[in-house]
Amino acid sequence: MSTIGENIKMYREQRKMTQQELALKVRVGTATIQKYESGEQIPDTQTILKLSTALDVPASELMEREMYNSSEIDPEIEHLIKEIGVKRAKLILRKAKEFSEEDFLRVMQMLYDIKYNKS
Repeated sequence: MSTIGENIKMYREQRKMTQQELALKVRVGTATIQKYESGEQIPDTQTILKLSTALDVPASELMEREMYNSSEIDPEIEHLIKEIGVKRAKLILRKAKEFSEEDFLRVMQMLYDIKYNKS
């Protein structure tokens, strides 16, 4: 599991940006960026927002794994997310939260019918 510091480093490197360049954009010292990336220090909320702007990535993406690690998730759910991938799991959950209980049951029945070729 990655931490917010590992995510910062990953996105910075993807953008071919040095720690110094990122530090200038975020208006912090290079040593601060080094501390974030090494996990020695965790940025505050305002700095996370600045980092997300400088790296052109949603703040939630920077914090994603950090939040995932800090919450207690059912091991089965964790396994399912790994199987289908985080992006697909997010898409499914975003749509599922819009459904009423009745809608959800209908969708589950439709999926069952599709899987087992029943009309």
